[in-house]
Amino acid sequence: MDGLIDLHTHYVPCGWPELPGNPELTLWLRVESESDAVIMLGTREFRRIQATCWNADVRLRDMDKDGVAIQAVSPTPAFFSYAHAGDEATRIARIFNDLALEICAPQPDRLWPFCQVPLQDTDAACAEVERCLASGHRGVEIGNHVGDRDLDDAGIVTFLQHCAGLGVPVFVHPWDMPESPRLNRWMARWLTGMPAETHLSILAMILGGVFDQVDESLRICFAHGGGSFAFWLGRMDNAWRARNEVIGTSAEPPSRYIGRFYVDSVVFDERALRLLVDTVGVDRVVVGSDYPYPLGERPAGKVVRESLFLDEPQRHQILRDNAEVFLGASVVQS
Repeated sequence: MDGLIDLHTHYVPCGWPELPGNPELTLWLRVESESDAVIMLGTREFRRIQATCWNADVRLRDMDKDGVAIQAVSPTPAFFSYAHAGDEATRIARIFNDLALEICAPQPDRLWPFCQVPLQDTDAACAEVERCLASGHRGVEIGNHVGDRDLDDAGIVTFLQHCAGLGVPVFVHPWDMPESPRLNRWMARWLTGMPAETHLSILAMILGGVFDQVDESLRICFAHGGGSFAFWLGRMDNAWRARNEVIGTSAEPPSRYIGRFYVDSVVFDERALRLLVDTVGVDRVVVGSDYPYPLGERPAGKVVRESLFLDEPQRHQILRDNAEVFLGASVVQS
C-alpha cells in the first residue's frame, strides 16, 4: 500500500518577526535549545514545543516511521489572530504563510502547506488565499468561528464560496474554546470544549443554511472527527422536525447534508471510528493525526489500520483515497 496522507498536522516556525498588536497579547517564541522552545503570549507561557514543529528533517523521519507519504501542514490555531484589526491580521497571516513555505521547502512533494487568512476581513481573506495559492500553498485552514461569528456569517460564507470557486480545500479547526473555573481543570477545554466547538461549526453550516448557499464543489473538512456531531445527529434531526419554527433555517434536516463535508479520523477508539464511518460514510473520513502535538495520534492512522470492521478497500480509502479527492489532486508518492 502507498503511504497514507495525513490531513491534520501543524507547524510553528523557529522564530518570526515582531507581530503587530498589543505587546501583552502578542505571540513570540522563546527558544531554549536547538530542539526546544516555548510559545509565549506576552509574558505568559502558552505552549512548550519541540523541533518537530519547524524542522522538516525531523518531521520527515517521523513520517517515514509512521508510513506517512504526505502531510498537510497547517498553522497552529493560536496564530489565527482573529481578534486583531483586519490589516494587522493580514500582516500576521502573510508572515506565517511565507514561513510555512520555508518549512515545507525541503520536500514540497511530501509537505503540503495550508495557509491562514484574516477571516475577519472577507476581502483581505480572499486576496490572501489567492496570493498563497500562487505561492505554493495547497489549501487553507480556518478557525471554527471569529469571535461571535459562526461559519454561517455572511462574510465567512462569501469566503467559503470564493474557496469553492478557486477549488481550494478548506480545513476547519476548533480554537479559542470557552474558559471557566469548571473548564480550566483537567484540560477540560480540550476534552469537552474542543469536540463541542467542532460540532457547533458543522451545525452552523447546516442550520445556518451555508450548505444551501455554497456550491457543492466546496471541499471542506472538520478536524477531530467532527467533534460530537456523529453521536448527536439523530437529536439534531429530531429537533429540526419537532421545533422547526425555532431551528428550521436549513432547507432539509441535518442528516440530508451528509456527503457535503469530510471529517478526520483522530478519535482514538475503534468504536468511535465505526460510528463516524457509519454516520458520515466511509468516503468522507480522512486520516488526521494532530502531529506533532502530544494529544495527537502516533503512529498516524493507527486506529484506522487496526480497526477490524474495515475491509482492505475501505481502509485504503480512508488512509489515502479520500484525501486525494479532498485535496483535488492525484498524488504520487516519490
